[in-house]
Amino acid sequence: MTEERLARARRVLDVESAGLAAIRARLDDRFARAVDLLLACRGKVVVTGVGKSGIVARKIAATFSSTGTPASFLHAGEGSHGDLGTLARADVLVAFSKDGESAEVLNLLPVARRLSIPLIAVCGKPASTLARGADVVLDVSVPEEACPLGLAPTASTTAMMALGDALAITLLEERGFSAEDFALLHPGGTLGRRLLRVEDVMHRGADVPLVGETASLKDTLLEMTSKRLGVTGVVDAAGDLVGVITDGGLRRGLERAPDLRTLTARDLVALGRREPATDAAPKTIGADALAAQALAAMERLAITSLFVLADGTRKPAGVVHLHDLLRAGVV
Repeated sequence: MTEERLARARRVLDVESAGLAAIRARLDDRFARAVDLLLACRGKVVVTGVGKSGIVARKIAATFSSTGTPASFLHAGEGSHGDLGTLARADVLVAFSKDGESAEVLNLLPVARRLSIPLIAVCGKPASTLARGADVVLDVSVPEEACPLGLAPTASTTAMMALGDALAITLLEERGFSAEDFALLHPGGTLGRRLLRVEDVMHRGADVPLVGETASLKDTLLEMTSKRLGVTGVVDAAGDLVGVITDGGLRRGLERAPDLRTLTARDLVALGRREPATDAAPKTIGADALAAQALAAMERLAITSLFVLADGTRKPAGVVHLHDLLRAGVV
């Protein structure tokens, strides 16, 4: 029984693979013309279909929209009941249909022609009514359906989906659409979180803990406590960042200080180093760095915060804490 089931599954995959190979072999300048029409679109791409083809059309409209080609889905069946108002003169219409004879889809043609909207037909019958009325026809006919009855759309819908994806990705590449652009359209997704910049999550302005080099121990403690980040930056008279005091550094400084009454922020920077002989240069990062890079630096240095410097200067523009990265979902 198991082998019989596996054999059926393999046959389905073989049939659908053959369908994809067939449309790949037929790709020609019609595909390039379709891409030209879509690139020239000054409105939106309206993708339509009905039945299983409509489901594919809805998915392709979503793929267009998320990859830099503004698009919307128009259910062909609803088009005749008020939704034709979706179409406008600057649009391009992409119609998916297995046989090119669906009445609901054909009812859209007169409106498209009246508004001078270019029509791209993605269908399995190049001689169909839909194909004859289109500006460009993309043939997605397949040698056979995977359904043994030859009734349920299977290989044909796979072919439509694949060709729609091919259009979307070709447009993505020709528009120069980047991972950053994708993340902008998917701020809640994993990629969006991965491509967050430090400037998107950092504390800035009055929320940045800072004291002068000559600040007293009391003032330093007040700044660290009030800003609630367990850290403060130390700046010189010119406002440049010259050191950082952390909770751990503060404790080490207090243990090593000969006289707590005269301690200044400058003293705490020097006394609070893990190893007194090491370089005290503060650890910083740029605002345009990826938040994931900030996380990697914190892990490597075993610290929980990084100060952010203004472009081309040593002046602090912000601070990013591990907790900020946790809240943003970067971790």
